[in-house]
This record gives sequence, C-alpha cells and structure tokens, in this order.
Amino acid sequence: MDDVFAFIGQAFGEFIRFLVDALIAFFTGLDDAVGSFIQGTSQALGIAPSLLSLVVLAFGLWLLWRGFGALRRRALIASLIWALLGVTVLSWLIY
Repeated sequence: MDDVFAFIGQAFGEFIRFLVDALIAFFTGLDDAVGSFIQGTSQALGIAPSLLSLVVLAFGLWLLWRGFGALRRRALIASLIWALLGVTVLSWLIY
C-alpha cells in the first residue's frame, strides 16, 4: 500500500515540477520579448530605454490620439490644442 502512495506522490511532484519549469520558460521568453521590444523602440526613436521615457512616449501618443479624436468630431480648435500638446511632449523625447 505504501508503494501506491509513494508512486502517487512522486507523480504529483513531477507534475508540479513540470508546471514550474514550463512557467519559468514562459516568463523568461516573455521577459526577453518585452526587453527586445523596448530596446528596439528606444533605438528607433533615439530615446533612453527607461520606464519614464516609455511612459512619456505613451502619454504623448495618447495626446495625439485625443487630437485625432477631436478632429473626427470636427472640433478643429480642440484638435489643434491636443495635437500641439502631443507634439510638444514627444519633442521632449525625440531630438
């Protein structure tokens, strides 16, 4: 009877070990992919590959998106203001 429970315990332990190894491989690959994406984006734009630079980049793109949305609503003055703000923020990064 002890052999049955030892076999079940060993099988369960191997299954847990397989799950842990699979998750480690997945997150390692995900980390490498995100790192390469950030490095490629920062090199293409000529900005520092830091979290702050990427947050400012996302904020500037969001401002430009707001300008485009205002242009679709035919709010010309608002679209100019949003676009000007977006270009200003992005010009701080890309020089």
